[in-house]
Amino acid sequence: MGTTTQISHGVLNVVQHFVESAIRARLNRDFGKEEALALNVPDFAKHPSILSGFIIDNQLKKAEILCLLLALVPYISPGLISTVVGNYLPNGGDFPDFGGVKGKNHRGILPTGETVLYILAGRDMDKRVKLSTMFEDDHLFTQKSVLHIEPVPSGEPKMSGRLVLDDEFVDLFTSGKISRPKLSGDFPAQLIATKSDWADLVLKDKTLEEIKELEIWLNHNEQLMNEWDMRDKIKPGFRVLFFGPSGTGKTMTACLLGKYTGRDVYRVDLSMVISKYIGETEKNLSGLFNKAEHKNWILFFDEADSLFGKRTNVRDAHDKYANQEVSYLLQRIEAHHGLVILASNMKGNIDSAFTRRFNAFVEFDLPEFSERLKLWQVYMPKSNKVNKDIYLEELAKNYELTGANIVNVIHYAGLLTIKKKNPLLDKEALLAGIRKEYKKEGKILRQ
Repeated sequence: MGTTTQISHGVLNVVQHFVESAIRARLNRDFGKEEALALNVPDFAKHPSILSGFIIDNQLKKAEILCLLLALVPYISPGLISTVVGNYLPNGGDFPDFGGVKGKNHRGILPTGETVLYILAGRDMDKRVKLSTMFEDDHLFTQKSVLHIEPVPSGEPKMSGRLVLDDEFVDLFTSGKISRPKLSGDFPAQLIATKSDWADLVLKDKTLEEIKELEIWLNHNEQLMNEWDMRDKIKPGFRVLFFGPSGTGKTMTACLLGKYTGRDVYRVDLSMVISKYIGETEKNLSGLFNKAEHKNWILFFDEADSLFGKRTNVRDAHDKYANQEVSYLLQRIEAHHGLVILASNMKGNIDSAFTRRFNAFVEFDLPEFSERLKLWQVYMPKSNKVNKDIYLEELAKNYELTGANIVNVIHYAGLLTIKKKNPLLDKEALLAGIRKEYKKEGKILRQ
């Protein structure tokens, strides 16, 4: 059932009524007010919305629907749970069986895993155990990163954690818009993109051919797996190592692969993974990989040798734990169904135990004269802004620069030209930019 309708008053009323009825049914029974009536699931087909479509398309059962709606309620009806529970506790006080926590800013009750289990199963332990499977790794809620139970301090019951609906689904269900996750403590990756085209990517023919093979995989692998029944015969996903000096086009290539195959590209911040998240890698990377798989993202691990470099002997418990973190990440990369790109300045920097797992290697060489000339031609401004004393063949022949270097040179020279109020970009400005790039890399410019 496809629809782009955001949540309407009709759907809002249905959600509120269903959640309120479920809570009252359980509390009526436990507080002895009356025998609880059977809880009927609303006919969401009569109330078109993205939320309704999600419930129908995924064939959610009653328990799953209630769990999903409980997680959504604080965003659409903040006081509902507190009001209903308050009617049964006129003198105030807590009711531990119900679960729920208070937020730092939210004034109402935020549901927990215990809240879900109590409403659906009361104190029936067999039912509670069965219902707990909704929060396991193989369930739709986890696989599609829909919702989860927030981790709790050591020693506290897992189900006492807050029931958290992913921000993406909060936005999707309430506004009809899909929000892309941003780099944060819980999401160590950032969306990257480019306005460039394949024509702007200047590489050797051999490298371009290898990149086109990746594009073939992205465009046709699903058809091979499904129509040829190859899922049990071929490992999922594709792992490739991009290696070569900085500035030779590795990141741009990843972005172009995403752009021309309709996929988002996320660069994983390995500095966050290996420092800030020691001890929490599984939790944070699990969410990243689950989202990436569901959304068909390309994952780009830049400067991968910082994590997958040649290993040294374990000196202390920290080293041992860090190695375990790397092993976990490697397992997730191997099991991932999408394209994973690892980038390194040198192939030899990556531990051979890791390189054996790659499907392909793509080398990004330093550009030679012909590539440098094309790069100058691609990135120079329009001819009416350029002085006739500039000869691109001379620049390409005399100065060994990468594509990134050349872009930086032209950028700096253009700014310098405008600052000096010169009408045209001249050779002197370009040489100033080249001198700056050489100095940055510790090289001497010989004129």
